[in-house]
Amino acid sequence: MKALGWAVRIVIFLFLFFFALQNTERVTIQFFDFKSRAPLVLLLLIFFAGGVVVGVLACLPRLFKRRRDEALAVASAPPAQAVPASEPAPASAPTSVPMHV
Repeated sequence: MKALGWAVRIVIFLFLFFFALQNTERVTIQFFDFKSRAPLVLLLLIFFAGGVVVGVLACLPRLFKRRRDEALAVASAPPAQAVPASEPAPASAPTSVPMHV
């Protein structure tokens, strides 16, 4: 299973590497008065990373709310009753499990 995971990683890496090699021409990006020229693959990487950051930031409020709710649930839960260790097992309970060969 590990070999399959590494094979998938290698294939994805090679795909992205050759994609980057094929898209090295410079393109112009313009936003109002701002103009910049950069390789296409670099701009794609920058915008992809920006999208990942925006996605993670969008998930943070829900994550923090879930953690807060879990902490409140644990704090408000009644304490578990501990079973004394010196209490013997019931007589009807088997002490060992028979093994069949």
